[in-house]
Amino acid sequence: MSDQHYWTLTVLAAVAAGLWAWRRFHYRSFWLVLGYPITAVTVMATWRKVALGCGLTKKRQRFWFTTVPGLVASTGVVRVKRKFQRIAVDTKPWMWLPMPTRHGWRVTLHTLEGQIPADYADVAERLAHSWGVHAVRVTSDKPGRVRLAATIRDPLVKVDDLPPSTELLKVTVGRLETGRPWMVDFRTVPHWLNAGATQSGKSNLANALIVGLAPQPVALVGFDLKGGVEFTPYSPRLSALATSRAECGALLDDLVALMTDRMGVCRMAAARNIWQLPPTMRPVPVVVLVDELAELYLMADKSEKDEIARTSTALLRVAQLGRAFGIYLFCCGQRIGSDLGPGVTALRAQCSGRICHRVNDPETATMTLGDLDPAALDSARAIPSETPGVAIVAGQDGQWYRARSFYVTEAVAEHAARTYADQAPAWADVMTAQPYETPDSRTA
Repeated sequence: MSDQHYWTLTVLAAVAAGLWAWRRFHYRSFWLVLGYPITAVTVMATWRKVALGCGLTKKRQRFWFTTVPGLVASTGVVRVKRKFQRIAVDTKPWMWLPMPTRHGWRVTLHTLEGQIPADYADVAERLAHSWGVHAVRVTSDKPGRVRLAATIRDPLVKVDDLPPSTELLKVTVGRLETGRPWMVDFRTVPHWLNAGATQSGKSNLANALIVGLAPQPVALVGFDLKGGVEFTPYSPRLSALATSRAECGALLDDLVALMTDRMGVCRMAAARNIWQLPPTMRPVPVVVLVDELAELYLMADKSEKDEIARTSTALLRVAQLGRAFGIYLFCCGQRIGSDLGPGVTALRAQCSGRICHRVNDPETATMTLGDLDPAALDSARAIPSETPGVAIVAGQDGQWYRARSFYVTEAVAEHAARTYADQAPAWADVMTAQPYETPDSRTA
């Protein structure tokens, strides 16, 4: 081998190694400088074929140069000629220039006549395979336009550590498939329904919430129908804990009474909710964590019917009226079905926040996500068991997303509960409905 060939191979190997190292250790700059321009050109160049293969084109009459047969020459060869005439042509939707994102790219399309965003959502998987990306999500922000968001690789394979919470009643619990943070904001979405089978990440999400809410000036209340094995280690930070149905009924009666007292405070102050009260009069917000929701509705014999009815009614009243008076629900359960009774269905209607981990039966997924996009239901059923923490989430923007919560061990949650035990107000103090000193009032 000549020296020139040797040096050429050496340079090529060095360039390949440099590109690999660049992509491996600083993927963001590699994507913006090299990956995105190549991808943008490829997407624009292949869009006609991809749209035709996915059935997104429409026949339109256009003047086009066509090849038509002519006379047969003496040599036996058919002479052809080009003719400018009006024919039916497959027209693709107009595509804007793809724009880079953190985990892929997005592009806006102008829909053709008769098309709706659902037509593009139905072929999202075909689009992903055509462009060789992990997934394609379809959204629409205005009539006549559709936005495709392509994710090159799954951002939920590995998530970061739980960041500290900086706003009241808002906790970043994980990451969405778009790369954005997954936030549980009780001020925006007051009540949440969290379904998931054993080892699906349901309890891990509750741990993340406890860690995020522990340093905040809020009262945490636990309903642990597993006999207390889930929330008892976090009791230093809990203002109240119920471990049986009877205790849950008594604690729900306290919450209804607390809600009634706060109604009177708001009425006297001419305020519609506690957030319109002056900071010195504002009571402490209460976040109620319910584990094993189905245990509140299961009935062994008819003697429990009245108790279940009272518990169900009290919980539903808290869900219907609690938001304005600073009482928020986060209900978890392995099995949530309509067979548990009308109380569960009514409670579900009050929970705007929906989280569905991997479940063992389709009815639980239907109960949790059934009134959302049917594609969300299919995605929930497709969550593999080897990816704990992955869930389908109904976002605050009205869309649904795949998300994964940060891994928070019981030890971390217990440490947070012990560290911020002084932040837990006594339940007797909460029930007195006295004004709670907030950070705003302390700095005033």
